[in-house]
Amino acid sequence: MISAVLVDFYGTLVRAESWGPTREEVFANRGFTIPDEARRRWGDEHIDGLEHIEPSRSAEDYRMWERERLRQMVGACGVGADDAEVLVDDLYAAAKSFTLVAYGEVPEVLAGLHRRGVTVAVCSNWDWHLDRALAQAGLDQLVDLVVTSARAGARKPHPRIFRHTLELCGVVPGQALFVGDSWGPDVEGPRAAGMRAVHVWRPEWAGNRPDPPPVADGVVRIPDLRGVLDLLQLT
Repeated sequence: MISAVLVDFYGTLVRAESWGPTREEVFANRGFTIPDEARRRWGDEHIDGLEHIEPSRSAEDYRMWERERLRQMVGACGVGADDAEVLVDDLYAAAKSFTLVAYGEVPEVLAGLHRRGVTVAVCSNWDWHLDRALAQAGLDQLVDLVVTSARAGARKPHPRIFRHTLELCGVVPGQALFVGDSWGPDVEGPRAAGMRAVHVWRPEWAGNRPDPPPVADGVVRIPDLRGVLDLLQLT
């Protein structure tokens, strides 16, 4: 019996209507470029699975950790000390500048889960203030729990964030579904933690994202979140 649905945030519940300038644009505005090697090394995907307990002690500790990572990236790009801090300011501001909107079916699906008595928990690789992003998308009143990597001390697919979310939900892994759009963080990680995984792959992404891997045994792929309600009817 499924008692809780854990769901990823960005790419699963919401999409970006607008975002601040890219890192490349921020660098260009200051007359710099990002070497290819630095671009590969400092992408966010390279910290997926990272445990970071000390930076997660407080919002300010986490903010300082985020800025220090940006400072290291800027240094790796060959930017001198005189220009580094203003570039870090610009990069940090750009990363926090966005307008997010919920996918069309999401409010209906979240409300439907609540009507079935299912606990809904957002579990996301996100900064300290995911509650603000949820509110911006109009979803803050439709979820029961919010767990971010910033507060949990680890990024998906590290098991720490899944254990923490399950404990808050008061369920064991076999009582939970995990729903998300990213294969490693949202499918492989939850399966390793003992949960059933549901992979979201929206048809409109075809040609804009790399094709997803073949569906593994025990994984269900759905075109939007309405498929979660269909799955619950079968359990």
